[in-house]
Amino acid sequence: MTIAYPSTPPVAAAPSGAPRPRLTFLGTGYLGATYAICFAELGYEVLGFDVDEAKIAKLAGGDVPIHEPGLDELLRKNLSAGRLRFTTSWEEVAEFGDVHFICVGTPQRPDGMAADLSHVESAVTNLAPLLKRKALIAGKSTVPVGTAEWIEQLVRRHTPAELGVEVAWSPEFLQEGVAVEDVLRPNRIIFGVKSEWATGMLYAAHKGVFDLALTEDREVPVVVTDFATAELVKVAANAFLATKISFINAMAEVCEAAGADVTQLARSIGYDARIGNKFLRAGVGFGGGCLPKDIRAFQARAQELGVGEALRFLHEVDLINQRRRQKIVQLSAELLGRGYGPAGPDLAGTRITVLGATFKPNSDDVRDSPALSVVRKLSRSGADVTVYDPEGMDNARNDVDDVTYAKTLTDAVSGADLVCVLTEWEEFRNTDPNALNELVAARRVIDGRNCLDQSVWVAAGWEYRGMGKPTVA
Repeated sequence: MTIAYPSTPPVAAAPSGAPRPRLTFLGTGYLGATYAICFAELGYEVLGFDVDEAKIAKLAGGDVPIHEPGLDELLRKNLSAGRLRFTTSWEEVAEFGDVHFICVGTPQRPDGMAADLSHVESAVTNLAPLLKRKALIAGKSTVPVGTAEWIEQLVRRHTPAELGVEVAWSPEFLQEGVAVEDVLRPNRIIFGVKSEWATGMLYAAHKGVFDLALTEDREVPVVVTDFATAELVKVAANAFLATKISFINAMAEVCEAAGADVTQLARSIGYDARIGNKFLRAGVGFGGGCLPKDIRAFQARAQELGVGEALRFLHEVDLINQRRRQKIVQLSAELLGRGYGPAGPDLAGTRITVLGATFKPNSDDVRDSPALSVVRKLSRSGADVTVYDPEGMDNARNDVDDVTYAKTLTDAVSGADLVCVLTEWEEFRNTDPNALNELVAARRVIDGRNCLDQSVWVAAGWEYRGMGKPTVA
């Protein structure tokens, strides 16, 4: 069932009798912290929980441990207003909350492609025995289909039947860099439920979203469905987006062989409304904490369900994505006049600057970052690599510690034989190549995101290589 609201949806009263339920967010990483802060901004009483005492101390002190535009200000505002608190106490969580949102990580297992659900299990088994009244445990983490049914079994095992604790699933669709907007003004909300009470509680928990939409004369589509469908929505969406990105990168490979221009190709097919122009930018590929591990977990779960053949194409999607990272190394060897043998190129004695460490701009997230993957490959090939990123330097250092990190863009490019732009930060897109001419040892640039103006860089005397674009003399 799909309903579009700005009109006021049916709202269940919270068990405590409050006009709105009190909300807890279990896990205050990127997902949980963003939701906790934004729902406090919507007027809810919110308690954020994490086992990481240092992280909770930072949040309670008004310091967001991640880079997300606009989030710091909202955190401090709602801490001051008294609507938002943070804790490491499960007892406090159980006493406080009417709706408990699971926001913990579900990383790829070290022994395979499947999702590691240990954090989800820990959240449920720590909370459930402490509940003293009826409450709703609602998942937001990205999980394999069937997880909500499993959580129901855990809840039944750890809570008295007379409490009537229920489970629901309401996946998140946050995009790093615009996550605040995605929480406050979502393009859809999914409710995976089994009862009218659970449906009403989720409506109550999102009433602030609907009220904001009403004041702005917007509609928020709500899909009320079953557990399995709700769980599949997020992984199916991520699989589709990953496929679209890898498709245009596969076209880039063809364009490179044929001498065509993938940017013009993408623009041309994007005019077809059935295809659309979003996620059709060829480059070094996708990364981050979601798409790579989610498409692998999706394949693993399909195998468990006996339908692995249906998602076999996602293996090729993953392979295309990995090939684009190696393509940067190949282009580097070509531009630097180094041979490329069976073991890769020998880049010893070369100085390569990589601009970008995060997997996308407006974030400090370096999880499965294509940029850092390339940094590792270049370093292993013998190059002296220098990295600069506007926000991701600290996280990058923790991930790759055997390269040089520069404090500024100009420091980074000084003396470089080659510059590789691998994250499309505005600072890099707007850089005047003429201002770098006297800093670099050689004017060579690889545009790994096709975000630079090729004609401007070529006019400034740079040897330019893009992804799936013909060389211009």
